[in-house]
Amino acid sequence: MKQGGIYILQSIKNKRYYIGSTNNISRRLKQHNNGEVFSTRHLRPLILKVFIKCTDLTDAKKVEFRLKQYKRRDIIEKVIKDSIFPWDYNH
Repeated sequence: MKQGGIYILQSIKNKRYYIGSTNNISRRLKQHNNGEVFSTRHLRPLILKVFIKCTDLTDAKKVEFRLKQYKRRDIIEKVIKDSIFPWDYNH
């Protein structure tokens, strides 16, 4: 299975964060900045703050879902700063 990871983007326009998962970060970042992703179209331009590798794309999607459940800026910023998750996750 292809290795995946979670990424956190930040809008230059309004400083909001977006969390996603992918197995090709360069392609995905281009899609976001070209307006191809509905949920981030209004946030453009976006910059990549962090990409954290996971064992595979399935695990990355689980981590993405769990991280999105927090909905707290301080936790997202801790993940960006430390490049680790706020719970036990062996990747």
